[in-house]
Amino acid sequence: MALPLASVQLYTLAKEFSEDMSGSLDKLAALGLKNVEAFDFVRRPVEIRAALDASGLASPTGHAPLLSDELWTPDGSIPTPAPEVVFEAAAKIGMTTVIDPFVPAERWFTEDGVADIAERLNRLVETAAGFGMTVGYHNHAQEFVKSFDGQSAYERFLQLTDDRVEIELDLFWAQTGGQDVPALVESLGDRLVAVHVKDGVVPTANPWAPGSESFGSDSLDQRRAGTGSVPLAESLKAGPGIRFAVIEYDKAPGDVFEDIAASYAFLREGGFVA
Repeated sequence: MALPLASVQLYTLAKEFSEDMSGSLDKLAALGLKNVEAFDFVRRPVEIRAALDASGLASPTGHAPLLSDELWTPDGSIPTPAPEVVFEAAAKIGMTTVIDPFVPAERWFTEDGVADIAERLNRLVETAAGFGMTVGYHNHAQEFVKSFDGQSAYERFLQLTDDRVEIELDLFWAQTGGQDVPALVESLGDRLVAVHVKDGVVPTANPWAPGSESFGSDSLDQRRAGTGSVPLAESLKAGPGIRFAVIEYDKAPGDVFEDIAASYAFLREGGFVA
């Protein structure tokens, strides 16, 4: 199997990207990166595509809300456009996969809620195909709070979704959810097309569990790849079909471009990316 391609989730440098789109992309390209994963792209696809082209970068995957009326993040809410609007914007940028990045915790806490999430994604498979692309889902840790008949909510979701729904596994958040991350990677098989390469000291308790204290990105102790407690190397080796190894920090520990460069070096020097 071919090695994954390295990428960077642009949420990592949200501030820098907002202030200087072209300049920040040029800095990523100067590190040797060829791919990024766009977010908040629906309102500005032409601008983003032009900046990517000028920097010699591509965005084969991107994050956009597909399953909620409103997307919550620890740092604010983003309104949800219609799926067709999302796919049209993604096509302009040149994406092949649009990934929903977050479904609120309470929807993962009941069997009906999980079934609804899966059904919504299943309905979008053919819609996305009409635009020449696929759909996927990116986890945090709320998917691992509840279990039904011995299955985690995440396992139930996988069972209920069409095999054409692709999976992007955030390794940091899967470990926060108490998972054996390399084993989870292996179990996902060919459906796992991307991973978020993210390291650090995971929270001692799942921040989405009922009764948890309010949570935001500023509370995270995230570190450069290979210097935290997440088994990144073992996880990457467990997924021979992974196509994209996406560097991401919810909270970069220092200078964001230096932090990205360090994680990229981890991937290159470990032989984890092409």
